[in-house]
Amino acid sequence: MKRIDLRSDTVTLPTPQMRAAMANAELGDDVYGEDPTVNRLEELAAEKTGKESALFVASGTMGNLVSLLTHCARGDEVIVGDRAHMFINEVAGIAALGAGQSTGRHARA
Repeated sequence: MKRIDLRSDTVTLPTPQMRAAMANAELGDDVYGEDPTVNRLEELAAEKTGKESALFVASGTMGNLVSLLTHCARGDEVIVGDRAHMFINEVAGIAALGAGQSTGRHARA
């Protein structure tokens, strides 16, 4: 049995079945809402979370950045744990794309 590791979108490699599904997927232009696979995935995610709509992003890093940009204005300070993945591994995205500054704070007991 293949182990699935969800720590990062770059750790788990696709199985042969996943590769076949990607190779045979219907394609379309997502910008114009013409990709049936993305449309179905977004509809399913919205339904499962009880939301009006959903947005597909290709990686956890993109999802984190979209979330940050949704909740913060340009130039805001983002306070995260000093061991947070976003602080350790994604801080340049916060600064370069969101014009934000992240501050790692040590969690107190």
